[in-house]
Amino acid sequence: MKTIRVAAAIILRNGRLLATQRSYGSFQDGWEFPGGKIEEGETPQQALVREIQEELDAEITVGKEIAVVEYDYPAFHLTMHCYLCTIPSGQLTLKEHKAAAWLTKETLHSVAWLPANITLIQKLSQEWDSLWHKN
Repeated sequence: MKTIRVAAAIILRNGRLLATQRSYGSFQDGWEFPGGKIEEGETPQQALVREIQEELDAEITVGKEIAVVEYDYPAFHLTMHCYLCTIPSGQLTLKEHKAAAWLTKETLHSVAWLPANITLIQKLSQEWDSLWHKN
């Protein structure tokens, strides 16, 4: 089975985290953390900086890696490196996503997360209060 390596940004701001809704592909309308494929010769952190610039027209500061999610979709295996991130300043512009939402601990489960994100969401929910001190 083919393995796809991606990096995901858990972007924190004002007690909330950013979720984005896919606008294309077989997982269209599913919710995920922004990020994308790690290119040949790139670190996950470099991939995140590039992907967030491309997807959200924003600069990010990549912090601590908080999880590596391994998930088997029917057509491929996903390895997702997840990092706590912040946006030092400026606004986000959705260039590739249908929608975005800043979620609180109470609203974390209010969107239809893609399957690979479910265990990560459970972890984030359990560790919510400490997230703001890990970055």
